[in-house]
Amino acid sequence: MNSAENTGLAGKVVFISGGSRGIGKAIALRAAADGARVVIAAKTVDPHPKLPGTIHETAEEVRAAGGEALPVKMDIREDDLVDAAVARAVEEFGQIDLLVNNASAISLTPVSATPMKRVDLMWDVNVRGTYTLTRAAVAAMKEGGHIVNLSPPMSMNPVWFARHTAYTISKYGMSMCVLGMSEEFRGAGIAVNALWPKTVIDTEALRMIPGVDRRATRKPQIMADAWHALVQQDPKQVTGQFLLDEEILARVGITDLQPYASDPEVKPMPDLFVEGPGSLFDPQ
Repeated sequence: MNSAENTGLAGKVVFISGGSRGIGKAIALRAAADGARVVIAAKTVDPHPKLPGTIHETAEEVRAAGGEALPVKMDIREDDLVDAAVARAVEEFGQIDLLVNNASAISLTPVSATPMKRVDLMWDVNVRGTYTLTRAAVAAMKEGGHIVNLSPPMSMNPVWFARHTAYTISKYGMSMCVLGMSEEFRGAGIAVNALWPKTVIDTEALRMIPGVDRRATRKPQIMADAWHALVQQDPKQVTGQFLLDEEILARVGITDLQPYASDPEVKPMPDLFVEGPGSLFDPQ
């Protein structure tokens, strides 16, 4: 795979929410390849009937990849469970160096088709969950720490709201945390950035959305490699930024993105919140 060869994360403690599958799992394995100590915090302890992957299965793969692993059951909507997960990580590893706010809920539905229960879920996981976990974890971080939210650049183009207002508000809430927290934590030397895929990523969640051509996607590994490159930037210089995976990879000299393609013969689609022709969610 086309990835940055660097062992700069050896011994670092990486806390990942929603790390049992998809992009979160890919990041866990990328960190493990450097010899990092990875906390996999998610709800899935037992196999899900529709979604593969558990925290324990990911932990085994992390260890096999060369890292240390701590699987922790955590529902990001429950403050006490979040606090307990962070406390368990600190008990095991002493501190937290890198936080990945990956857990997310999605419903690409208009107002008329989005009941309040679904609105509450997206708000509680995406916005409140990100805030709650960051609030708990930052107390265990030191200068040089790095927080990455998997959230988009905030375009005020109304087309990104018209089709799924609740989801957009919730993801932009994660991005607003980047704006505020990057400034708040700047003096402590802790970076806060947003990372988002330029193209659609083939994850388990995507497969539950009807009508998606999985051939026109990229593998989660591109986000893992982009995250790996991002968290090794100087946290005093790179903070409060909204970065696409292609942009950060280009900074470290990775420009051949074909190995990440789900199907090298099919051009990948621009992702949600990335404006341009050819997107599945094309606002044009």
